[in-house]
Amino acid sequence: MTQLRVLICGAGIAGNALAFWLSKLGHSTTVIEHFPSLRATGLQVDLRGPGIQVMQRMGLETAFRARSVPEQGLQLVDRKGRRWGYFPANRSGKGLQSFTTDFEIMRGDLCRLLHDATKDRAKYVFGQYVRRIEQTDDFAEVLFSDGSKERFDLVVGADGQGSRTRKMMLNADAADPFHPLGAYAGYFTIDQELQEGEGYNATAFIATQGRGIMTRRHDPSKFQAYLFCNPGSSDRLKLASKGDTDEEKQALAEVFHGAGWQTEQILKGLARSDDFYCERIGTVQLDHWSRARIALVGDAAYCPSAMTGMGTTCGIVGAYILAGEIEKFCGRGSKDADVTVSKDSITTALKSYEQKLRPFMDQVQKGLTDDQNYMDKFPSSSFGIAFIYAIFGIASFFRLDFIARWILREDIKGWELPKYQEMLINVLDT
Repeated sequence: MTQLRVLICGAGIAGNALAFWLSKLGHSTTVIEHFPSLRATGLQVDLRGPGIQVMQRMGLETAFRARSVPEQGLQLVDRKGRRWGYFPANRSGKGLQSFTTDFEIMRGDLCRLLHDATKDRAKYVFGQYVRRIEQTDDFAEVLFSDGSKERFDLVVGADGQGSRTRKMMLNADAADPFHPLGAYAGYFTIDQELQEGEGYNATAFIATQGRGIMTRRHDPSKFQAYLFCNPGSSDRLKLASKGDTDEEKQALAEVFHGAGWQTEQILKGLARSDDFYCERIGTVQLDHWSRARIALVGDAAYCPSAMTGMGTTCGIVGAYILAGEIEKFCGRGSKDADVTVSKDSITTALKSYEQKLRPFMDQVQKGLTDDQNYMDKFPSSSFGIAFIYAIFGIASFFRLDFIARWILREDIKGWELPKYQEMLINVLDT
């Protein structure tokens, strides 16, 4: 058995989590990131179910909680600001999480946490990317953007839903595995001091015409804003080029103008924001997550979309299982760089990775692409919105969690996170 030479493309949450496990197991691990530094940006993310278990097995729970967001729960308000119900976070340590989990954190803080726990064991290269991968029976030869070449036993794409690695893994004529769900989302922060009696609650507002707003407080001097919409007849939003932030901002402002509640104030914050990001919400679904010595993990392989509330959990869990199956079938030991790991052992590990994780991902993604437009499942008329508010109020009054279970995908129907004994040895809480 030998030490693997692994290249991970992408220093996001899934990539850093995989680097954590592989480097801990003694494999030679390199992480390459196109961005010139660690991209520690983004708004609030959370862990649920098996994602929490993986974080605990990493020994990072204490460090995670030290950086966590103190969100207390979620409230639903109408266009006049009246509260119709409230669901507090589940702090019991038992059962499914609520809308707010017991493990809320800013994406940048989680990315830094995983990187800092890994950087002394793994090699990080920023400001570069992979141009080409050529596979043989004995290795994958990678051509980097600086013109250099290097051989690896395995290349893993952890580079998000628009993955370049995935495009290199698939045949040139393969269909795009990204399936849009008919929703756009704008994310940004607004500078505003914490008001007396405000607290750290998430607040949701649902408007007609497929529009919704959520705000979340993570800092006493600013809060996060999320604008979700079905673009409907807004050709301007549909035609806006991805990354053209000025056009995306103006198109979203047109869609949300006059929606009610605090919309106009939030749109003023949108115009001033310097951290705005617009997402075309969708899911990635593939028949296979690997080919020979190339594999995919996280959103690159099975993006579940923001609609499920499981994106970060899927990335963390997938990285853990991929590392566990690599350890089981490829092992570690020799640090002789001239010793190659057989293609068969890697193929077996990657096949087992998919067999273990696929039932979990099938449950998380179930039903997302059954209809041409997923957003059409949600009411958008005044009557439909009123019905949702009434149901939410009743569920809140009786402390029923069926709404969270329906919207979110944490209930995985008996699937259990595998245990890899070798990965749990000498794990210390840091």
